[in-house]
Amino acid sequence: MEVFLEILKYALPSIFLLILCYMMLSNFMDNEEKRRLYFLKKETQKSALPIRLQAYERLSIFLERITPDRLLVRVSSKDLTVKQYQNVLSHAIRTEFEHNLSQQIYLSDEAWRMIVTAKSATVGIINNVAEELDAASEGVELSKRLLNRVMEMDSFPTKKALAYLKAEVKKNF
Repeated sequence: MEVFLEILKYALPSIFLLILCYMMLSNFMDNEEKRRLYFLKKETQKSALPIRLQAYERLSIFLERITPDRLLVRVSSKDLTVKQYQNVLSHAIRTEFEHNLSQQIYLSDEAWRMIVTAKSATVGIINNVAEELDAASEGVELSKRLLNRVMEMDSFPTKKALAYLKAEVKKNF
């Protein structure tokens, strides 16, 4: 029994020291890993920031381009019927949207939802105004009615989405 106590007298402090060293090294390694991840993330954000800002810029341009007053100036209604002009406008919006589709990975989910909603609302308004007119009428009639409808609205969906994008950029950058 005395031999056992002698062994325990020397082994117990060694075991305690071993556990203490293990805990300290484990804590040090965890902190070192966190520090490396922090610097890696910081470096990644430094290179990703210009790309993210460019995505916000491109999508704000998209929203501006599909706003009816600018869209109607860009897409001519010359020699087109209401139905043809409606299709041309919808196609222009769809093409513009598909061109910027990849930018969604740099935005928050809410910002992307606002952009999709603005696009859908714009196409919906164009379709609603076109349905009010005779399909064989001149496309200029659609332009006039569409501009009047936009002026009657308090806030157009593209403007709401653009305001949201601006607020998100100010908040995040």
